[in-house]
Amino acid sequence: MDDEDCERRRMECLDEMSNLEKQFTDLKDQLYKERLSQVDAKLQEVIAGKAPEYLEPLAALQENMQIRTKVAGIYRELCLESVKNKYECEIQASRQHCESEKLLLYDTVQSELEEKIRRLEEDRHSIDITSELWNDELQSRKKRKDPFSPDKKKPVVVSGPYIVYMLQDLDILEDWTTIRKAMATLGPHRVKPEPPVKLEKHLHSARSEEGRLYYDGEWYGRGQTICIDKKDECPTSAIITTINHDEVWFKRPDGSKSKLYISQLQKGKYSIKHNHN
Repeated sequence: MDDEDCERRRMECLDEMSNLEKQFTDLKDQLYKERLSQVDAKLQEVIAGKAPEYLEPLAALQENMQIRTKVAGIYRELCLESVKNKYECEIQASRQHCESEKLLLYDTVQSELEEKIRRLEEDRHSIDITSELWNDELQSRKKRKDPFSPDKKKPVVVSGPYIVYMLQDLDILEDWTTIRKAMATLGPHRVKPEPPVKLEKHLHSARSEEGRLYYDGEWYGRGQTICIDKKDECPTSAIITTINHDEVWFKRPDGSKSKLYISQLQKGKYSIKHNHN
């Protein structure tokens, strides 16, 4: 081939390449337009709510929403029921604590009154003076102090040495009563034995020693679990927190604190025992 044929052949190849490039560009534009039209059509279906690619995930989301809404409603009802039960428990615990404190206060006041009655009985037995002497002496003193009384005693004339007592009989009786009371408080070795006073017998042995409680042959310490029993009531479980000279503090399972007097254990109003459960 000569140069002209080569040049002609080269030009033909260039023209053919240009045609191919133009066809490729046209096909690419056509494919882009077709894909764009497909995407627009799919978008219109999604907007209209008809595309299956949109409806299937939407149905799954709605089902999940319904399930979670139902679970949230059940959880809400359980929370409300739990709060209601807790409120009722607090009310019941407060009422039980109030009743327990009322019983303890009643027992305390009763013990104090019994102690005052016992002391009054001791004072009554330790003073050997009848009310008639006091009344007679008071009446005689009133008579002596009455300025309008027509009965006036004449002065008695005595001879020889004598002693004039300035105290009246009632004053002497009062001084004698005060002396007897003071001697009674000093100790039994300085006072004459008095008739025995009937005191309330202790049905049970109970005392506190060095922070521990001795009750009917058993020792109880702080932190031990006990069972408290009272007549006509159900036994209750409690934990000992403090043991004093005359009282025992304990904590109930509901958190409330109460106390028992050792005198109540001695009289049998309450009884305790170890709880090994």
